[in-house]
Amino acid sequence: MTPAGAGASADEALLPYRVAGGCVIVRVRLTPRSSLDAVGEITPTAEGPALAVRVRAVPSDGAANDALQRLMARWLDLPASCVRVTGGGKSRVKSLTIDGDADRVAARIRERLKPAAA
Repeated sequence: MTPAGAGASADEALLPYRVAGGCVIVRVRLTPRSSLDAVGEITPTAEGPALAVRVRAVPSDGAANDALQRLMARWLDLPASCVRVTGGGKSRVKSLTIDGDADRVAARIRERLKPAAA
């Protein structure tokens, strides 16, 4: 997969993730204090497309970031240790680095997003 913006196709430029150096970097827009934990649709942000994610945790002492990491690991059927916030720690728009087989992780993200796009 070509990183968005570097000669990527129009479809790839609309995706909220990119494969980089053996991992996948996912842009998310986090909404804490939600009524439920949920991974939603792709939403536009100033930084580019992001995956809309809601968690019940409050944004205090990293609780919302921890909840985000656990939720994304469950959503992707990966160990929690594979998912970590690597950018935007105190911002609503964050970068998550997902370790593992990058091609398989990217395929899993595309698969999970299909029902939302259909």
